[in-house]
Amino acid sequence: MSEFRIHHDVNELLSLLHVRGGDGAEVYIDLLQKNRTPYVTTTVSAHSAKVKIAEFSKSPDDFLRKYEEMKSKNVRNLDPLVYLLSKLTEDKETLHCLQQNAKERSETSSNATASSSTNFTIPSTSTKMSMQELEELRKKLGTVTASSTVQQSAEVTRKMLRERHNKKNPTMLNPVFPNWVYERPALIGDFLTGVPAVVDPAHAVGTMPLPAQEQALVEDLLYVLLGVDGRDVVAQPMLGRQTRSFIIDPTLDMSVKELVNRILPVAASYSTITRFIEEKSSFEYGQVNHALTAAMRTLMKEYLILVTQLEHLHRQGLLSLQKMWFYIQPTMRTMEILASIASSVDKGDCMGGATLSLLHDRTFNYTGDNQAQELCLYLTKAASVPYFEILEKWIYRGIIKDPYSEFMVEEHELQKEKIQEDYNDKYWDQRYTIVQHRIPSFLQKMADKILSTGKYLNVVRECGRDVTCPDAKEVLYTLKERAYVEQIEKAYNYASKVLLNFLMEEKELVTRLRSIKHYFLMDKGDFFVHFMDLTEEELKKQVDDIIPPRLEALLELALRMSTANTDPFKDDLKIDLMPHDVITQLLRVLAIETKQEKAIINADPTDVALSGLEAFSFDYIVKWPLSLIINRKALTRYQMLFRHMFYCKHVERLLCNVWISNKAANQYSLHSAKWFAAAFALRQRMLNFVQNIQYYMMFEVMEPTWHVMENNLKSASNIDDVLCHHTSFLDNCLKDCMLTNPELLKIFSKLMSVCVMFTNCMQRFTQSMRVDSEMKRLTLEHGTMDGPPTKNERTEEAEKKRLTSKFLAEHVDALQSDSGFEATISKFDSNFSSLLLDLLDKLSIYSTNDCEHSMINIIYRLDFNGFYTERLERMAIERSQKAAA
Repeated sequence: MSEFRIHHDVNELLSLLHVRGGDGAEVYIDLLQKNRTPYVTTTVSAHSAKVKIAEFSKSPDDFLRKYEEMKSKNVRNLDPLVYLLSKLTEDKETLHCLQQNAKERSETSSNATASSSTNFTIPSTSTKMSMQELEELRKKLGTVTASSTVQQSAEVTRKMLRERHNKKNPTMLNPVFPNWVYERPALIGDFLTGVPAVVDPAHAVGTMPLPAQEQALVEDLLYVLLGVDGRDVVAQPMLGRQTRSFIIDPTLDMSVKELVNRILPVAASYSTITRFIEEKSSFEYGQVNHALTAAMRTLMKEYLILVTQLEHLHRQGLLSLQKMWFYIQPTMRTMEILASIASSVDKGDCMGGATLSLLHDRTFNYTGDNQAQELCLYLTKAASVPYFEILEKWIYRGIIKDPYSEFMVEEHELQKEKIQEDYNDKYWDQRYTIVQHRIPSFLQKMADKILSTGKYLNVVRECGRDVTCPDAKEVLYTLKERAYVEQIEKAYNYASKVLLNFLMEEKELVTRLRSIKHYFLMDKGDFFVHFMDLTEEELKKQVDDIIPPRLEALLELALRMSTANTDPFKDDLKIDLMPHDVITQLLRVLAIETKQEKAIINADPTDVALSGLEAFSFDYIVKWPLSLIINRKALTRYQMLFRHMFYCKHVERLLCNVWISNKAANQYSLHSAKWFAAAFALRQRMLNFVQNIQYYMMFEVMEPTWHVMENNLKSASNIDDVLCHHTSFLDNCLKDCMLTNPELLKIFSKLMSVCVMFTNCMQRFTQSMRVDSEMKRLTLEHGTMDGPPTKNERTEEAEKKRLTSKFLAEHVDALQSDSGFEATISKFDSNFSSLLLDLLDKLSIYSTNDCEHSMINIIYRLDFNGFYTERLERMAIERSQKAAA
C-alpha cells in the first residue's frame, strides 16, 4: 500500500467515525508505516474467527450466510477482514465507539428517510379474486418480470463494459455480436419460460398405469436434460441469478417422483452452464471468460453425446428411469462442478485475473479428488492462455495489449515530457500501475516483479530501441508455481540489466549526477567566485528589475572562465528566479499534510519585494530517460539545497566585506571608539558561525552522503534501486542540513537575518564616517604648491560639498553618537547570542531524542572551546525542572 493510500484511508476512517481532536491522523499514519511490511508475511485462518463472530452476533445465521455468499464470489482479503472483525469484538472501547457511531448514523438516515418518504395507498377493488386466479396472476407476473429483468440487466452490463472498453481504446473498437443474437431466446439453448399449458385433470399423468408414467417421464426428462420443457416436468421462471427449479405434476406416483427429483439437478446444472456460456462468450466479458466458455462448451459435448445415446435407447424401448439414473450418475459430478464455477464467476462479476484466481483456488480445493481437480485444471489452463499471452508480451517486450482491461498491469495516459515541468507528476509510479483485483492468486507474490519487468523494457522501447528477452518461453499454467516463477525471474533480470546498462553507460547517469553536484551542491568553488563577482550588482536588484538574459550571459561567461568549462553538460545549466524565498518554499513543503497547511497556503503574500539574491536559483535540463531519475521532484530538492547554501555564501561575502571596510576605516580613527572592538568581535563570531555551518553542510553532510550514494549505485541491480539510493541521498542531505525541521529552520532564518542586518548597519556606519571625514577635508581652505585654488578647483569643491551634504541629509539617521553605536551593536550581540544558544539547544535535543547524531557535529564546531556549554547546561536544567513541575 502506498504512503498516499495510507494517508487517505486513515483520514477517511477518522472522518467516518467522527473522530475530532486528539493527535490527529499523523500519529496513526506514523504507527502504521513503522509496523507495515512490504509483503504479506502471514496468512490467517478464518475458521476460529468466524465462530467467534457468530457467537458474538445477534443473528449468527445471517452472518454465516453472508460469509458463504461472499466466499462464493471469491472476494479478496475476506479472511483477513473476518480475522480483524473478530479482534474488534475483544476490544470493549472500540466496540462502544462503533456502536455509538452506528446509532448516530442510523438516526441520521432515518430522519432523512422520514423527511423524504411518500405515503402510498393500495386502491380498493370492488370484486375479490379467487386463490386460483391469484396464483395464475402471480405466475404470469413472475414470468414477465424474470425474463425482462434478466434480459435488461445483461444488456445494461454489456453496454457498460462496451463503453468502458471503447473509452480506453477509442481508436480500436471491440467487436460485438449483432442484436438478433440476444433478441431470439430460442437460440440460447435454455428453457423458454412461459405460461404453462393447462392439463385436463382427467388426462393427468397420475391416472396412467405405473409403467406408462415411467415412460412418459423418461421422455419428459430427455427433453428437460436438453433445456426444453416437458409435459409433466416444467422449468420455473427465474429471478436474477437463482438456481433453476422445476414443477412436477403433483399426481405423479411417489416412487417415480423420487427418481425424477434425483435426475433434475443435472438439468438445473445444464441450465446454469448454458446461460453462463451464452452470456460470458460475448466479447464484452473479456478474453479469459471467452476462453473459459469455449472450454466448457468442449466439456458439454460429452454431456450432449450422453443424452443423445439415452434418446437412442429410449427409441428402442430399452431405457427406464433406473437405467437413466445409472447412466447419468458419472456426469452429475462434472455438471455440478461446472455449474458451481459458472455460478461463482457470475455472482462475483469476475473478469480476467479474478476469474483465474477463482479457478486456481477451486483447483487447489479439490486436492484429493482427482477427477474434480483434473477438470478444474483443464478449465484453468484453457482460461489462462489469453492472460498469459498478454503477460508474455509485457515481460518479454514491455508492451501491453489488453483491450478488455483484464491484465494486472494498467496503463495510464501520461506524458513523459511533463516530468521536467510538474513537481507532482509521478510518471514512474503512475504510468503503469497494478490493479489488485486483476492479479491471479498464483501470481500474487510475483506481481511487483511483473510490473517492474515490463516498465524497464518499456523505458528502453520509449527511447526507440526494440528489445526482446532472449530467454523468452511460452508461459503455461501449472500447479507447480516454480515453473513460471523461474521464467518471470529470468525476464526480470534481463530487463533490469538492459535498462541499468542503458542509463549508466550510454546515458552516463553518474556523470550527469556529478555535473549537477558541481553546480547545485557548489562543488566548483572557482566557478562560484567568478559567478558571484559578475552577478553581484545584478542580483542586488528587485526581481522585477532583473533582466534574465543578462544573468544567462553572465552565467555563460562564468562557466567559460572557470574549471566548469571542462564539464560536458554545462550547457544544460539554466537560471531560474523563484516566486518565494527559500525559507518560505521550505515551510510550504513541510506544511503539506499537517494542520498548518491551509493557513500557510491561504496566507496573504508578503508585500516585501524579493531581491534577486533571495529569488535566485539554478535549473537543469534533463531529457528522457534520465528524467526518470532526475525528475522535477529531485531537481526541486537540489534547488532547495542550493538556495540554502547560496544564501549562506552570500552572507559570508557580506561579512567579509564588513571586515574589508573595517580595515579601511582605521584611517578615520574608528578603532578608537568603544563600540568598534565589540562590533569587530561580533562580526568575527558571525563569520565563524556561517563558515562552520557551510563546512558542516558541505564536508560532513553532502560529501560523505554523496560517496555512499556513488558506492550504492555501483552495486545497484535495477533502476528502482537507483531511484531509491538517489532519493535517499537527497532526503538525508535535506534532513541533516536542517531543512526538514520547521523549528530549526525558523531559528536559522532569524540568525541569517540578524547577520545581514548587522552587515548593512556596519556598512552604513563606515560610510557615514567616511563621508564625515570627507566633509572635514573639503572645508579646509588652502592652496597648493602651485598657488591658491583656481576658480575651477573652487567650483569642483563646491559641487562635492553639495553632493556630500545631500548624502548626509539622506542618511542622517545613520549618524548617531558613540553611545548610540554602542547600544546598537550591543542589541545585535544580544539577539545573535540568544538565537545561537536557542539553535544549539534545539540541536542538542534533536540529536539526543531523535537520534540525529550528525547534527551534534554542529555543536562541537560552534562550541569548540566550551564557550556556550555552561549556558546550554543551565537551559537543560531549567527545561527539566519545568517538565517535572
